[in-house]
Amino acid sequence: MPASLSNAAVAALRALTPGTRRIVHFNHAGASLPSSATVDAIHAHLIREADMGPMEAGVAGREQSERARALAARLLNAQPAEIALTTGNSTGWGAAFAALGAWQAGDRILVGRHEWGGNLGAMGVAAQRAGASIDVIPCDANGAVDPDALEAMLDERVRLIALTWLPANGGLINPAAAIGRVARRHGIPYFIDAAQAVGQIPVDVVELGCDVLSGAGRKALRGPRGTGLLYVRQAFLVNLTPPFTDTQSAPLNARGEPVLRDDAARFEASEAALALHCGLANALDEALDIGIDAIRARIDGLARGLRARLADLPKVTVLDLGIERSGLVAFNIDGHDATSVQRALAARGVVIGGNGASYTPFDMTSRGLKEITRASLSYLTTDEEIERLLVELRAIAER
Repeated sequence: MPASLSNAAVAALRALTPGTRRIVHFNHAGASLPSSATVDAIHAHLIREADMGPMEAGVAGREQSERARALAARLLNAQPAEIALTTGNSTGWGAAFAALGAWQAGDRILVGRHEWGGNLGAMGVAAQRAGASIDVIPCDANGAVDPDALEAMLDERVRLIALTWLPANGGLINPAAAIGRVARRHGIPYFIDAAQAVGQIPVDVVELGCDVLSGAGRKALRGPRGTGLLYVRQAFLVNLTPPFTDTQSAPLNARGEPVLRDDAARFEASEAALALHCGLANALDEALDIGIDAIRARIDGLARGLRARLADLPKVTVLDLGIERSGLVAFNIDGHDATSVQRALAARGVVIGGNGASYTPFDMTSRGLKEITRASLSYLTTDEEIERLLVELRAIAER
């Protein structure tokens, strides 16, 4: 593919994506539209299972699992041994968090203000049980997590720094690499939730300086739902003991004793959806073939244009923070709740998202927001689709 995505290249990609012919999709941050080839890869393995038997077909499936692992490592600038294939972003992140071990009274977890609510749930339960605390890192004047403020908060009780890189409730991109430099200087474990980042913007785990990074297959990567990626830095792996193991994560040695794997697959289970791994491998291959830089450039251009035009609509308030922004565009329409807007658009064949405070509770509370309406873009998005969305939103706003 070319360094930049031309309209002709996008048209060709859309022709290979059946969903683009049926709906106008602006919920790529929830789950994007898979290509026909990704669906075919899943279907082909299911046929193998039906024809040969699932166990016998597993040989081909495992080959595709390893292909997905290698492709994910290439995407993240990691080693294949540092990649675990998971069933989703939250599953991977939560497994790594649980593997940190017991928390003690007085321990501190530092999080960005925009932390994903699911991660906060996992951290909150552990903190409540142990008497540990979750403290929020202040933001800079533009609403992004402030690395200098983080540094000022550090003491010997901090056991984890957690950052949601691209928050679910808006277009902000947090300074993940700058946060990583602080974490590395002080030797503090650093987890990144990259659910919205992987496949949308360049991700280099070496540059980020993270110990753990989680991602989802179903979002910008356009992979199947029920797949995810978990990166664990090789040297950090010794600090993580999964609370659940089986013959995949801790195979038995010659004496019949379980031995934890020395790679990230210690976070995998022996029972895996190999058909989904086939689809994930294809989706990863497609993203790498298109080029993440080209994907990022197209999405950024489309999102900038959408924000500017939304700001000109009556009764519409654009809610995105930060200077560097993603393809998640948050807004609200005066007098219309997010759910009603979402339903009205769905009735017209336009799909968007609408999220409540539980997605990013610290951030939403600090800004006095109860919900946001969200239009999330893909490199598949066209100017014609944006025009259609704006026409429909104008009609809702004028009611």
